[in-house]
Amino acid sequence: MYTTATCPYCIRAKQVLQHKGVAQIHEIRVDQDPGQRERMIEITGRRTVPQIFIGETHVGGHDDLVALDARGELDPLLAAP
Repeated sequence: MYTTATCPYCIRAKQVLQHKGVAQIHEIRVDQDPGQRERMIEITGRRTVPQIFIGETHVGGHDDLVALDARGELDPLLAAP
């Protein structure tokens, strides 16, 4: 997950994932390493954080994560090997 320290949507996204039982979230802090922000933009085409990946799947941001959960598609994605 690409994040910054003070982003409220990053904090909420982490809370959603933790509520779903995700014990470890690998955070890439784009506020500490501007090169990582450029990499994030290159990979996702988006400039805002969070940018969430589950495995190799780019989920998107917080709103995308919540929508995925509302459609019942988050749990299967989290359970995939």
